[in-house]
Amino acid sequence: MAMHDDTTTLVEKGQRYYLPVYKPRHLILERGQGSRLWDIDGREYIDLAGGIAVCGLGHCDPDLVAALTAQAGRLWHTSNVFYSEPPVRLAEELVVASRFAERAFLCNSGAEANEAAIKLARKWASAQGRPPERRVIVTCHGSFHGRTLATVTATAQPKYQAGYEPLPGGFRHVDFNDLDALDAAMAAGDVCAVMLEPVQGEGGVMPARDGYLAGVRALCDRHDALLVLDEIQCGMGRTGPLFAHWGDGIVPDIVTLAKALGGGMPIGAMLAGPKVAEAMQFGAHGTTFGGNALAAAVARVVLRKLQSPQIVANVEAQSRALRDGLAAIDRELGLFAEVRGRGLMLGAVLAPVYAGRAGEILDLAAAEGLLMLQAGPDVLRFVPALNIADDEIAEGLTRLARALRVFAGVEA
Repeated sequence: MAMHDDTTTLVEKGQRYYLPVYKPRHLILERGQGSRLWDIDGREYIDLAGGIAVCGLGHCDPDLVAALTAQAGRLWHTSNVFYSEPPVRLAEELVVASRFAERAFLCNSGAEANEAAIKLARKWASAQGRPPERRVIVTCHGSFHGRTLATVTATAQPKYQAGYEPLPGGFRHVDFNDLDALDAAMAAGDVCAVMLEPVQGEGGVMPARDGYLAGVRALCDRHDALLVLDEIQCGMGRTGPLFAHWGDGIVPDIVTLAKALGGGMPIGAMLAGPKVAEAMQFGAHGTTFGGNALAAAVARVVLRKLQSPQIVANVEAQSRALRDGLAAIDRELGLFAEVRGRGLMLGAVLAPVYAGRAGEILDLAAAEGLLMLQAGPDVLRFVPALNIADDEIAEGLTRLARALRVFAGVEA
């Protein structure tokens, strides 16, 4: 049976039967607890990847396991033709927690949340009497908003778009952190929304500079455009506060969420503020699986736990520890041009001489028992669980230092 196959056999089956759009590391993860994982050969790993910022409470959090198993014994799925309690409760709790929203749309993923936001922005503009050519949505170079045709077009990175042309119209791209460029892009009066990430994830862990989001909000107000914030990766406590934009003192019109909201269960959400909360009426949008009882039951517990003062304090403390550890490694090896980001969403940018080699480092790190990510070819990305413990951060940094010494050709 498959459960008795060894690593090599399972990897070969993955290569044979998966659509070849991924290049996973050649290991088979079997179980996890907190910020540690084990493969089928019994080898332990420190997890600084968090399932791409999904496992905000680590692996197999007992409260999430309890919520999932309890709901699994009651009700899994009804569709949105009927109400069930967990998604209704979750929608209420998200609206209250957001401090701005009036309504929530529950879906299955970040791409779906962003699709819903794009449709809502266009529907709002249509209701205002704006013709299609005046429903342009502006996004930023380096962004990542999803893999559907609309969201990959919003994603202003050609590497994700190549070969999928013709792409949908109605999008315009500008440089991130450049208010003058955004002002110019909105000058024609045809923009209905600006959509951006407070911290770009796939674009290299690039945070909005001080004052940028406030400037974007002011431009949206001046041009009667919506401000849509994609907090799919940077939200849900990742930067410290529950929502990344809270530190910027602004009020958005729409926020999209996914990843950490489910703690590992697939779920997404779009939160709609008062300006747009009634723009979509019956039949305007929908989803079969979105907000199913299983995912919503887990997400309710995730949301409650991520709002705790303990999580906020731990993000701050472990962010500082991770930054300090990366600085110590850099003093020894001189590999990084900078470390940037917010909270536990950090990127170590490789020095120019090492540009393009982040993938090599990930392989070396896995060999040392450390799982991490890259954000493009030049940036090491760290998005661990938000409740990661002191000893797990310390051990992760120790293993990273060993991997980087091998990378730099330095004897341990």
